[in-house]
Amino acid sequence: MNSFVGIDLGSTTTKAVLLGESGEVLGRGITNSRSNYSVASDVALGEARIDARFGLVAAALAEEGVRPARHAELLERLARGFREQQYRAQLEVFARIVHRLLDRERCAPALTAAVDEILEQMRAETGELYRDGARLKSDFFRDLAGSRYLELADSTARSAGLSFDRLAGWFDKAILEVENLPFAEGDFERHARAALAAMDALDIALSRAVARVAAIALDKVQGVGTGYGRRTLPFPKEQIRSEILCHGLGAHAMFPATRTVLDIGGQDTKAIQVDERGIVTSFQMNDRCAAGCGRYLGYIADEMNVGVHELGPMACRSAKPARINSTCTVFAGAELRERLSLGERRDDILAGLHRAIILRAMSLLARSGGVSSEFTFTGGVAKNPAAVGALGRLVAEHYGGVKMNISPDSIYTGALGAALFARREALGGRAA
Repeated sequence: MNSFVGIDLGSTTTKAVLLGESGEVLGRGITNSRSNYSVASDVALGEARIDARFGLVAAALAEEGVRPARHAELLERLARGFREQQYRAQLEVFARIVHRLLDRERCAPALTAAVDEILEQMRAETGELYRDGARLKSDFFRDLAGSRYLELADSTARSAGLSFDRLAGWFDKAILEVENLPFAEGDFERHARAALAAMDALDIALSRAVARVAAIALDKVQGVGTGYGRRTLPFPKEQIRSEILCHGLGAHAMFPATRTVLDIGGQDTKAIQVDERGIVTSFQMNDRCAAGCGRYLGYIADEMNVGVHELGPMACRSAKPARINSTCTVFAGAELRERLSLGERRDDILAGLHRAIILRAMSLLARSGGVSSEFTFTGGVAKNPAAVGALGRLVAEHYGGVKMNISPDSIYTGALGAALFARREALGGRAA
């Protein structure tokens, strides 16, 4: 099966989109960006290929005549079982690396035994982590494993009279190596079959569907790369496109009536105007620092010791947003601590910070040509409810009743645009 690949190497996450010959999305993949950009690209592409194979399994089940309700149940169970097997495999690699590091530094037996206890508890808890109905806090191994390892390290250090910092340090050292190993699509059949074997009762139709899909080759015809780190992507120079062009085309593909696009990514913010074909006609971009971007929210989350995904819901609880004019990343921690010490509520501070971020974006939008209907909001911050709310209110205040689009897959907009460019090039510009 021929496919066209788009990869968006962002400052915090790397995204990949796989298109089929007719331009349909076959699969999407995402991973943490890392120092080894080639590995980040491989992992994101591998995840997109896995996603594509799950889509093919769904199609195969439909061909088997499986009724819709049963169809959805089987796919959910397979996906959850597959991710459990994937997590277990990564956990074993992590354990081997930790032990190699411990042996190399000839650590005390008590320290090695404590690490073994932590790893054994993590293995024992994996089934519960992926049980039916369980809600995962993250899709990334680093986040899932790191959260649990540090919790267990804290309790183990206290009970064994060891240094928490020493125990925690082994995770930090080992995870860097784990993240630079590709866990990609080549393991699809192995993990899928293990997931099938772990089911209470083997479903024949699902087993046949997995076997059929595992035999399908997903051949890359053409690929295009974009994103903050695009110059380091493993693509020839002629297969690199700017973020501006890719986000404009990707947003147009998602919402064809789009004329204005706002993308708030990890490291920059882009305000883009496009025509009826998705071609960029003007744009503005913050080019000085990460103020007002996703990275800034990351600093705030670190200061508060919460996940980035928790900031938006917390800000939405505010009854009286604080008035904040600066979103300087350098002074983020100091300003936050000062305001808290003065008695300001955390939720009110966060609401004010979100509004300040969006005010910066509104300035870019105005300089790019304003907001035209339809208006599309893309990037990781588009999943933040406080940012979305502040943007909606400010756009309505300045531009009236403009229709604002936000796709559940907004974070993949740049990668989608890149894949569309790849398809166009492969078809000699004939693609719509």
